[in-house]
This record gives sequence, C-alpha cells and structure tokens, in this order.
Amino acid sequence: MSKSCLSSVGLGVVTRWVALCACALASSAVLAQVPQSGSVSKPVKKASQSRAELKTQANQMAAGARAAEEALSPAELSIAERVEVGRISCEMGQSVTIAVDPKLPGYFDISVKKFRFRMVPVVSSTGAIRLEDNIAGAVWLQLANKSMLMSQKLGIRLADACMTPAQATFAAAMEKSPPPSLLDSPLAVDLSSSTQAQATHVSTVQ
Repeated sequence: MSKSCLSSVGLGVVTRWVALCACALASSAVLAQVPQSGSVSKPVKKASQSRAELKTQANQMAAGARAAEEALSPAELSIAERVEVGRISCEMGQSVTIAVDPKLPGYFDISVKKFRFRMVPVVSSTGAIRLEDNIAGAVWLQLANKSMLMSQKLGIRLADACMTPAQATFAAAMEKSPPPSLLDSPLAVDLSSSTQAQATHVSTVQ
C-alpha cells in the first residue's frame, strides 16, 4: 500500500473519530437540559405554602367569629343563668339536649335529632326565657310549665311540651289550681254588670 493510501485511510479514521466525539458531546448537552425526576420541588413547595395560608386564614376567621360571640350584655347573661340545661324529655318520645359552652358564658349548644343549633339569650318583653340561633332561624322558648323548640325557617315546632322536673311540678300545680280566666277577672264582672244595667234601663224607658 502506498503512502498516499495510508494517509487517506488515517485521515478517514480521524474524521470518523471526530464525528463520534461531536455526537457524544451533543447528546450530553441534550441530556443536561432535560429536568431530572427529583428536581420538581418548587410547585410542591408553593402548594404547601398555599395550604398553610388557607389554614391561617381559617384560624383568623374562627378567632374573629369567637371574638364576636363574646359580646353579651349583662341582661343577656342574666337570662342565661336561668336556662334549664341537660337532656329534657318532650312529647312524642323526643328529647332536647342543652349544653353550656364552658369557654363562652351565655352560649348554648342545643340538639334534637339531626338538628344542631348555637343559641344565645334574647331579651323578651314577655319575660319568657328565649334563646335564638339567627343563622339557622331557630328559637328555644322556656316557660314556667314547659319549653319548645321552633324552626322559623321551616315554620314548624321541632319539639314541644319539653319539661324538666321543675317544669313538670309547675304544670301539675297549674292543673290543680288553674289561673283565673280573663272572663272571671273583676274587670270582666264589672263590665258584665254594667251591660246588664244598661239593658235594664233601655227596656224600662221603652
């Protein structure tokens, strides 16, 4: 083989080797640009931060609601002291449970069947003990002889004729000695006598 042939063969080998090196370098550059599976951490970190922010906002809203709940007047607190608590039996085999909030004096958690209410005292002109849940539209009315739970939104009584032992005793006493009727009051008797006198006078004149 001549020297020119050997030179040509050597040049060809060198050219192929250079081409292979160039391909290898190009492949390494492409692989370097592809993100590794373990490098995707920033989106996860952002998601965890947003969850923490939502939790903080929820805690702040709960704290604000609890702070608003604490504003009860002395008159409302006075009513709360007279509320009968515990499990109270009602008609139709029902029962209402009234629990005091130990952290917030004057607030009550009332439950019956599937219903749950958060109630506070309301000053009433009639003197009856009245608790209300303005959000759910429910009212607990406590009288001397019985109590009842009403839903203003549904327009029905959720529980009626609920009695503690003290209320049952008062109701029994009312049955034995019922209060006087308005027709039996002195004013009603005076009006009846006056009406009879006027009728007698008219008949005499005629």
